[in-house]
Amino acid sequence: MKTTLRFASILSWFNIIVWGFFAALMLLGSLAVGYIPLMIFAVLFCAIPLNCYAALQLHKSIRRPNIKLSSQTPVGIRFVGFVALFFGIMTITNSIGNIRNPKEMLELSKEAFSQVKWLNMSTATVSSMRTGGIIGLLLGLAVIVNVVLNLRLLRWYYLVHQSDAS
Repeated sequence: MKTTLRFASILSWFNIIVWGFFAALMLLGSLAVGYIPLMIFAVLFCAIPLNCYAALQLHKSIRRPNIKLSSQTPVGIRFVGFVALFFGIMTITNSIGNIRNPKEMLELSKEAFSQVKWLNMSTATVSSMRTGGIIGLLLGLAVIVNVVLNLRLLRWYYLVHQSDAS
């Protein structure tokens, strides 16, 4: 279980940094543009770093049994974890589309972002779409594996504390 805990901690820190940066960029971009649906999506997107923060609280409680787990932490790991799992699956699905059909995805992206003046899609190539798909696939897998490991660690935490209480 120590290996699982260490791996989950590394993934949690990685996801907090990477996805927190993405969420902050989305929030700032939505505020700059003033597009409310993007702001709502960005707030929902914050589920990934929030889940990772709750997971780090669980890891601290597992490492130091004298630190009690907050009553909100299991909710953060379970409920917010399923929202993060949804975003992980969505990221993987989009990435597979980029890897399998990079030409079509490039055309769709150029068409979709043609109205955005500050985004220059003329420099995008098929290989950049495929590379973005591979990176997205790895990032989505990091979220999914992290959520699953933290759900397992939460279940293990409750099993240990139930046996200690008996």
